[in-house]
Amino acid sequence: MTPRIERRVVTTEPVSLSGMSSLVSRVLVGRGITDPKGVNYSLSELQPFQSLKDIDSAAALLVDAISTLKHILVVGDYDADGATSCAVAIRGLRMLGAKTVDFLIPNRLEYGYGLTPEIVEVALNMGPDLIVTVDNGISSVEGVAAAQRSGIPVLVTDHHLPADELPRAAAIVNPNQPGCGFPCKSTAGVGVMFYVLMATRAKLRDNGWFNNETQPNMAQLLDLVALGTVADLVPLERNNRLMVAQGIARIRQGRCQLGIKALLEVANRDIQRTTTADFSFVVAPRLNAAGRISDMSLGVRALLTDESSEAEDLAVELDKLNRQRREIESEMQGTAFTYLEGLGSLHPDKDSPVGVCLFDESWHPGVIGILASKVKALVHRPVIAFAPAGDDCLRGSARSIEGFHMRDALEAINRDHPKLLARFGGHAMAAGLTITTSDYAAFATIFNETAARLLSEDQLAGVIRSDGALKPYELTLEVADELAAMGPWGQGFPEPLFDGEFLIEQCQLLKQRHLKIVLRHLDSPTLLTGIYFNVDPGLDTQSLTRAEIVYRLEPNEFLGNRSLNLVIEHLVPIE
Repeated sequence: MTPRIERRVVTTEPVSLSGMSSLVSRVLVGRGITDPKGVNYSLSELQPFQSLKDIDSAAALLVDAISTLKHILVVGDYDADGATSCAVAIRGLRMLGAKTVDFLIPNRLEYGYGLTPEIVEVALNMGPDLIVTVDNGISSVEGVAAAQRSGIPVLVTDHHLPADELPRAAAIVNPNQPGCGFPCKSTAGVGVMFYVLMATRAKLRDNGWFNNETQPNMAQLLDLVALGTVADLVPLERNNRLMVAQGIARIRQGRCQLGIKALLEVANRDIQRTTTADFSFVVAPRLNAAGRISDMSLGVRALLTDESSEAEDLAVELDKLNRQRREIESEMQGTAFTYLEGLGSLHPDKDSPVGVCLFDESWHPGVIGILASKVKALVHRPVIAFAPAGDDCLRGSARSIEGFHMRDALEAINRDHPKLLARFGGHAMAAGLTITTSDYAAFATIFNETAARLLSEDQLAGVIRSDGALKPYELTLEVADELAAMGPWGQGFPEPLFDGEFLIEQCQLLKQRHLKIVLRHLDSPTLLTGIYFNVDPGLDTQSLTRAEIVYRLEPNEFLGNRSLNLVIEHLVPIE
């Protein structure tokens, strides 16, 4: 089904800011920004930590551990949010005076997700006095109980949605737990840990550990917070945008962790022009590659090192792992497309499955999340990709579309079929689950029925939200720069998209996948350049002379020369 282009309706007065064009004002109002504070990203505007439930107890635990020289063990997760959360915890605790802080990242292929009883056994061998979970723990009822039985208190810091039963931890800091008044519910795991550190610093300061002049500057960690926040695809509501903007500013100024700098450089990115896209498509995939096919400890080490040579060596190693991940992913995509053809889902219609499940014995469990994302983008359906997980089980990675809350859907399936899911958890747009291999066919049927019941035809067709058409005089590098400066753009605060009809003067297919286009506005003789990535193989580029396109403006730099480029997100030929 062809997605519908829907223009944002702006009914309120544009934001009034000195020097801001009416176009940028309209774009901001279309995203709910009706007050200049909405784009004020100074640190003084950061949401205070006091309303986080259990934050005082968490800070007290850490103050006691720091002041009595206890051994703190940080247990993280194997994705970029988990890795950055782990690095923020360790760097921050050391800044606050902790003497012995170690970390442990469960191997996803051996232990799975979270603080399980099995990973607690590994942790006990390291001799901790306190376990701190980052980006996990809210569902670790058994693991927390196992640690407590061994006399080790657990501080849970997490952001995932809780189940009915919470772990009996010494303290839980999670903006999504019942009774938490913190307004920023979309804070990523790395942001939650950052807030715990700020509360701990305040308590140490109150205890005379240091004063306002001698206290450490926690803003030094915001590059890590920014990376983890963008990588985890949490909505960029204002507080998240503030932390991301501050982190990006530090990176552009060269005041960032050496590991982030090295990961940008290994991909030939200019750190002075770092954007959220660099986090999403350059740094995060290389970090995630370690957790997907090797050991995320490698990624954490890259974020912790203060030696340039070590940072560069680790970045090269992570880059190699990412190349290996791409090869594995490419093979899996080929198999998935064959399955989709069989299901009638490669070009879905009203008779195609609404909830798509895919499984192959050869698939790598660390790469199914990326596969699910790619398939979801192709078919615009909720997708779950499964891979063998040992012990006659399959591990699934789920990705969703607007209008279908994945975790709630799995919760409903679990309620109606209580023995079908061994475990599950996640968010509205992404989740993970485990089922028995023999239950795959039954689960695929039930998941499809659930999605068909909850999704309308309009939701399945999809909507592309545009900020309207641009006049010829607005198609300039200056406008692109002004829009870029209003970011950071990302999940929940989408980069501006525009639509309109254009004449296509020239097309060139690159690598059989991407289309380089020379085009011009109907009302202007000025030629513009555009790029359309991952073109539908069925598009007849030879006869393409006019098209309706949805695009974004992007400043482009080549050999020191800057120019405007139109990045085309959607194209429909016009006869």
